[in-house]
Amino acid sequence: MLTLSHVLKALKPAANYQIPQDFEISCGYVDSRCVSDKGLFVALKGENTDGHEFVDQAFANGAVLALTDHAFESDYPVVDLSQDSFELPKSAPFSLQTPNALLALQALAKYWRQQHNLTVVGITGSVGKSSTKELAASVLSSRMKTLKNQGNMNNEIGLPLTLLSLNEKHKVAVLEMGFYVAGEIKLLCDIALPQIGVVTNIGTVHAERAGSIEAIARGKVELVQSLPASPEGLAILNYDDPLVKDMADLTQARVFYYGLSPEADLWADKVESRGLDGVRCRMHYQDESLYVTAPLIGRHSVYTMLRAAAVALNLGMDWGAIFDAFKDDRVQLRIVTVRTASGAVLIDDSYNASPDSTMAALNLLDDLKGRKVAVLGDMLELGRYEEAGHNKVGMRASEVADEIVLVGTRSLITRDAAIENGFPADMVHWFSDHNGATAYLRETLKSGDIALIKGSHSMHMEKIVSALEEVV
Repeated sequence: MLTLSHVLKALKPAANYQIPQDFEISCGYVDSRCVSDKGLFVALKGENTDGHEFVDQAFANGAVLALTDHAFESDYPVVDLSQDSFELPKSAPFSLQTPNALLALQALAKYWRQQHNLTVVGITGSVGKSSTKELAASVLSSRMKTLKNQGNMNNEIGLPLTLLSLNEKHKVAVLEMGFYVAGEIKLLCDIALPQIGVVTNIGTVHAERAGSIEAIARGKVELVQSLPASPEGLAILNYDDPLVKDMADLTQARVFYYGLSPEADLWADKVESRGLDGVRCRMHYQDESLYVTAPLIGRHSVYTMLRAAAVALNLGMDWGAIFDAFKDDRVQLRIVTVRTASGAVLIDDSYNASPDSTMAALNLLDDLKGRKVAVLGDMLELGRYEEAGHNKVGMRASEVADEIVLVGTRSLITRDAAIENGFPADMVHWFSDHNGATAYLRETLKSGDIALIKGSHSMHMEKIVSALEEVV
């Protein structure tokens, strides 16, 4: 387990100091409200708050150590690590003042990762990286101790915090790596040192920040460029996405392709969506062809299954173990279903949205039986692809849904596209925010209806689900 002595070795290896009493550190936090016993609190200054104001609160909640980078008021000792020699308090809790708390966290995380002999799997892509992380970790954990980043802890703060939870029992870490700007994934790779890199696809999500699909591809390729050379390094690439497939030319790692093409190393056909009961397909690998079933929703989930299987196969798991793990009901991911008081079924895919993920969700809706209602919020951060993306979704929604409910100003593009494609104008209902949509749906959804709820995270489409969900 991580200890004070490890922290000091990572941050000040050549300093002169004595440790009166070493102590264990359970994991790291940047939110003082979430700190648990033996925690490390990292005081970061954000846009609206400064973590230094909450150091004492973190200590009160059980933290034993804090990383800080400027003066602040505290009832507890502060040790200045800028000195070549310093004296440590006889007991915890106390703070270590560094030149930069975030850089200190990242340096500590890299040091701690280097102390462990394990395989690190890095996963990135425009769509599907979270579901791939979850399924791959679920499959691997059935045979070996596996660490994964929780929720969306996939950035320069969340990934280092995740690594602080490593212990000697872990054999593999599955880490989602997010991207907004060039250099970000390289930074995460410099910290986590992955030997395996998985790239899902390249789409328009975050194009507003990145600038273009080509810029997004350049950002994502940093993962495979950071991998060790073959045979230690392995790049698992989507054969069906040309921008991902071509990344093979930019890595020294061994390349393993997955997809729906027989040219891939691992490929699938006979993909069958069973609606809310899961997905079945036939997977082909080397000389074997096997049918696989998983409780994942939507035909697009076959790619999630292929990626998880590719990781597991390359880490020595056999098909029997992979199949058993796929059948585990706990592997169902962000898309969940809930029932309203009126008896309608809500497909809750409200976590986030891009044109590609929304098209996949609409394809799922198309597979289901019942009166279909597409409840779609704005898709944000699309930049130059905003109009084309909303237009594309509107066209598909008009082909799938019996009724369309839209939320947000950008969804006016979706509305116009659906109507231009022949969808009845009186069956399209637009609202400026989720409150109006909720009120409308509460009055109109009936037993037998199936409503897909989808939109960018900041549109708060999940509030529609929570407001309509039947309390049981």
